[in-house]
Amino acid sequence: MSAENPWPLRVVSKKIGDWLARLGEVWTEGQITEISHRGRTVYLTLRDPAAEVSMRVVDFTGAVAACDPPLRDGAQVVVRAQAQWWDKNGSLSLHVREIRQVGLGELLARLERLKKLLAAEGLFAADRKKTLPFLPYRIGLITGRASDAMRDVLKNAKARLPSADFEVREVAVQGPRAVTEVCAALAELDRDPEIEVIVIARGGGSMEDLLPFSDETLCRAVAEAVTPVVSAIGHEPDTPILDYVADWRASTPTEAGKKVVPDLAEEQRGLNISRTRLRQALNAMLTRESDALAAMRARPVLARPETMLEARSEAVQNLVHRIRSRTSSRLERSFDDLVHLRARLRALSPQSTLDRGYAIVTDAASGAVLRDAADAGEAVEVRLAAGALRAAVVQTITDTREDDE
Repeated sequence: MSAENPWPLRVVSKKIGDWLARLGEVWTEGQITEISHRGRTVYLTLRDPAAEVSMRVVDFTGAVAACDPPLRDGAQVVVRAQAQWWDKNGSLSLHVREIRQVGLGELLARLERLKKLLAAEGLFAADRKKTLPFLPYRIGLITGRASDAMRDVLKNAKARLPSADFEVREVAVQGPRAVTEVCAALAELDRDPEIEVIVIARGGGSMEDLLPFSDETLCRAVAEAVTPVVSAIGHEPDTPILDYVADWRASTPTEAGKKVVPDLAEEQRGLNISRTRLRQALNAMLTRESDALAAMRARPVLARPETMLEARSEAVQNLVHRIRSRTSSRLERSFDDLVHLRARLRALSPQSTLDRGYAIVTDAASGAVLRDAADAGEAVEVRLAAGALRAAVVQTITDTREDDE
């Protein structure tokens, strides 16, 4: 076999059929999305609820007719079948040998195992749940087409906040397409930066009807969403796994409509009450401050401010009088001391000696005061109390102290 010697297509198709024949019978599980009867032959489409994988199933043996209760769309089944390859058109199908519906007990056990798995991974942890915005700019709503759940959410939200803006995605909320359509709508709304919260809403139903909202793929998609998600599935007894993964659980779509937006009338009442309390508190504070100001102004020092100045003026005058008195006394004492000092200086001065009739004799040449007649030169100057004389030395008398005595 090569490009120069290829196999005919019939050979390739036959070899594929031979290989599949060696596979033998297999057990597989899935969800029925379509059932059609053509005589005694029943054709089904079996889908994997966790992935976009489906396969045609053919029943020639009456296994479908033997099911009790009868099979319907959305039923979860386990099938024993053998793969069959049609050579002519190259199609693959499963030929049913045995088919079993998954019972309620088995479904519950599977859901419990899935719940434990997701809880162990931390998808239910409170610390990973995001806070809902107080006043969302736009709200995403994923719900059934023209459903009561959609009307309940919109009606209650707009009754509380008439300006509430919704971006609605109508999808299948039960059956084989539910998980795929809900996940696609969730991804689309989560990418929109204007959507601040997403509500997934559906009315009540049987456990089988609510199975898509316990699907692992959907639960993981909600856990990975950046936008906060509100689960509003069914009514109070209904608790799909989505309720545990979502950031907030509403017991009904009605409660979800009330939760995602604030009550405008209630907020206005609260605002009015706060405004009244603020006004009362402000008036009380102003009254207290006004009373305190009036009491302060009533004090004598503020009623007659000049009183404080008068008291200080008297003190200043007293201080000035004391300073003047002390200064005058000090000046008088200093003047008397000066008079006495001047008298003493006059008594000790050479002028006083001259006034008593004495004279001061100096050498005319050197100007030195003469104390000894021997020191006199040819001329001397004699200073009297009034005026001075220049005299020539005719004779020197060296010692006259004995004659004086």
